[in-house]
Amino acid sequence: MSDEPRTLSGLPLRSVYTPLDLSERDWDHSRQLGLPGEYPFTRGVTPGMYRDQLWVMGQYSGYGSPEDTNRRIRRLLEQGQRGFSIALDLPTQNGFDSDHPLAKGEVGRVGVSINSLQDMEELLGGIPLDQVRQIRTTANAIGPIAVALFIAAAEKHGYSPRQFRVMLQNDILKEYVARGTYIFPPRRALEFSVDVVEYCARHLPHWEPIEFCGYHFRDSGANAVQELAFALANGLEYIQAALRRGLDIDSFAHSIYVFLSAHLDLFEEVAKFRAARRIWARLMRERFHARREESWKLNIFVYTLGSPLTAQEPLNNVIRVAYEALAAVLGGVQTLATSSFDEAIRLPSEEASRVSLRTQQILAYETGVAAAADPLGGSYLIESLTDTLEREVHRYLDMIERLGGALAALEQGWIRTEIEREAYRQQQAIESGERVVVGVNRFTTQEKAAFREGLPVDPGLEERQIQRLRALRERRDSARVDRALEELRALAARGENTVPAILEAVRAYATVGEICSTLKEVWGEYKP
Repeated sequence: MSDEPRTLSGLPLRSVYTPLDLSERDWDHSRQLGLPGEYPFTRGVTPGMYRDQLWVMGQYSGYGSPEDTNRRIRRLLEQGQRGFSIALDLPTQNGFDSDHPLAKGEVGRVGVSINSLQDMEELLGGIPLDQVRQIRTTANAIGPIAVALFIAAAEKHGYSPRQFRVMLQNDILKEYVARGTYIFPPRRALEFSVDVVEYCARHLPHWEPIEFCGYHFRDSGANAVQELAFALANGLEYIQAALRRGLDIDSFAHSIYVFLSAHLDLFEEVAKFRAARRIWARLMRERFHARREESWKLNIFVYTLGSPLTAQEPLNNVIRVAYEALAAVLGGVQTLATSSFDEAIRLPSEEASRVSLRTQQILAYETGVAAAADPLGGSYLIESLTDTLEREVHRYLDMIERLGGALAALEQGWIRTEIEREAYRQQQAIESGERVVVGVNRFTTQEKAAFREGLPVDPGLEERQIQRLRALRERRDSARVDRALEELRALAARGENTVPAILEAVRAYATVGEICSTLKEVWGEYKP
């Protein structure tokens, strides 16, 4: 065990910082940091930041049936939320319908069950899509299907997809390492994700077609450097695949988000977000030769990290989430979702979800943190940490490039090994007491908090979803479905963009499972 103070990621910390802690190159740069809204956007992507417009406040919303999720979203909108994320259940994320044998016991459990356009119509019913700032969803393996479902359901409710904005996670590469919701082999799955990037660049340029996700690496045990490096490395793979299709970098770079976590090490997290913007700006301008300034500005979506939340003394998590959210805001992010204090023990209750939203609202309207852009800019500590993180991220990116890129590093198992090694280090630090977790390895109590039930999972939900699905199959135009799926099969075999054919299949009420089964016939299925 080392007595030298370090960040949560293991970066060394001095007891005091002065200009001497910045290298000559970095100090010259620091003196030229300029203002928020100026390249390389270390201090923020717009001049006024939150004085001009607050970050998008959202939460991970979605459970049970489409009707259940619709009610939850409506209540959150009534309480002032203007961005929401639709959590999908595991069968939907993995491309299975509710009546598939592998879906048994999982329908509606960790997200909403979506089998077809019928379900998406119900989920979005009565929601003023033109008044919502951002809709997000976890779709990764099924990104193009999610695009089609949103478009078709909005049309059914009288909205054009140009009247609202959807942010799709759509990052399949991290699934093979950090989450496990994959369907197709990695190289084919990557192209499936890029179908969304291409389609949106050509038809819906205001949508956000992909998030390069570091959050899930961090939640799996990665440190701050690895989180950002692996997210950006995956992003480079997607960008290069999109460019191979003939897209201009400026046609889609402006709409990309990086999805990062906010951990508890306040200053390291602030520096991470600042370093992310600087690295991105230079990559876009110097490596990819983007011409538009909007392409150089990195949009950051942050979720307060769930893994530090504890089942012991769960009310302590209210404080943890507040500090994580503070780090995100001081770091200048564009979209923020906050965890609920009871997530470590159950699906969040209505009360916990409300407290989660109120955490952001109190931060925005009562603390004064939104009054000035990059309020920590110029701090010797923050600038030194920003420089260190930038340097360490580039070191990782260089290693990945030597391995042949993120896809090759994934296939070789290198990324997984790096995360497992770091996760082991962190767990050892907790078990030894080197890293303090209040209420777990220090300041513990024998008292148990009394909690009412969280969101109930209706035991009859699964059977009702199956019956709805069967009824849909009986009344839809089966010949139209068959034609649409056959066209999709042919198009996939030719290697063309799948979104238009999937959209026609969705409009015919083909199911998520049927669409994925059709594509498996052409591309195969990933077996780890």
